[in-house]
Amino acid sequence: MTKPSTGRQRAIAKALTALLPMAPYSDTERIRADAGAPHLKTLPPTIAVWLATVAHVRHQHTDYEGLLEEGYDRDSARFFVVGQVNEVLTRWRATRLLDPDDEDE
Repeated sequence: MTKPSTGRQRAIAKALTALLPMAPYSDTERIRADAGAPHLKTLPPTIAVWLATVAHVRHQHTDYEGLLEEGYDRDSARFFVVGQVNEVLTRWRATRLLDPDDEDE
């Protein structure tokens, strides 16, 4: 693994390690890349990592995409997969879980 070259990349790496100590490498690398995306650059690294994590888990480890294909709207599909997201986060020993009542997530 190459060392992060910028302060932001180092901060993202640190936030990722703190949030997801037991996440698989293949997942953390994708989350790390997503957290560094241009549309998240204005956010603090901890928030960018959290948003990238939730999106990654939702799309890669839940029935979210299938629900969208069945015609559910985004908000409904997100509601139905909160439990699945939290199961993955718990397996990864995440220090935070998705709050089903928080509309910003």
